[in-house]
Amino acid sequence: MFVPCERGGGSAGSDFKGFTLLMPAVSVGNVGQLAIDLVISTLGMTKVGYFYTDCLVPMVGNNPYATAEENSMELSINAEVYSLPSKKLVVLQIRSPFIKNKYRPFCQTLLSWVKSSKCARVVVLSSSHAYQRDDEQLLGTPLRYLLTPDLEKAVGGLMQDLNWKEMEKVASYPGINDTEKVLHIPGGGITKLLFTESCSKGIQMAVLLKFCSEGDNIPDAFALVNYLNEWLQLIKSEVNTSSQWKIPSSWRLLFGNGLPPALF
Repeated sequence: MFVPCERGGGSAGSDFKGFTLLMPAVSVGNVGQLAIDLVISTLGMTKVGYFYTDCLVPMVGNNPYATAEENSMELSINAEVYSLPSKKLVVLQIRSPFIKNKYRPFCQTLLSWVKSSKCARVVVLSSSHAYQRDDEQLLGTPLRYLLTPDLEKAVGGLMQDLNWKEMEKVASYPGINDTEKVLHIPGGGITKLLFTESCSKGIQMAVLLKFCSEGDNIPDAFALVNYLNEWLQLIKSEVNTSSQWKIPSSWRLLFGNGLPPALF
């Protein structure tokens, strides 16, 4: 459940009526989480609360978006909520993996909060194993999207104008029954469950994902956040480039460059 923090304005920080909720799926390469980091850091979003749940592995660490020594020692936990009222944007950042068998309870709690907070729509940033693509998915861009029926009515035409490619369904039993097609997102974590639950509950949700492999996934994160920006126009630009996004200070530690002195 959502727990507001004092700095976010108390109860005012929990009023998200008409906002777009942006969140990652904990998926292959952590691409969604890295893309969310870029959004929060670039837009200078304010932390307004926490998403309290027993479905995620507990964790605590330094402020990942520190800009000076004064705020570097602020603590962050596994699920936090940031807001930017000027763009009617609220972001849920997830920083730890899910506990086994806790996918469904988390999705139920999250979607219940979406309804109670009256968010207009949800956008999930995700990824999927590149090596498990079928022949059709190997063609063209590695970026894909999904829309629930309720959101399809509102923005489906825009996706066509952007020449975006919808996530293909694949044969449920390849080589045995190629006519029965199902949605398959290997490595996508909660993506498929969250999407199908939103379809059944009438929630407006979009999933934006990238096919990728484990490794240095920073380029994948830039590709995904640029993809998102084509639609939501979070930053103004004629041509999306990586240099326009502000890299958070915590990324200096992605590949083991040592611990920050403020920890000691």
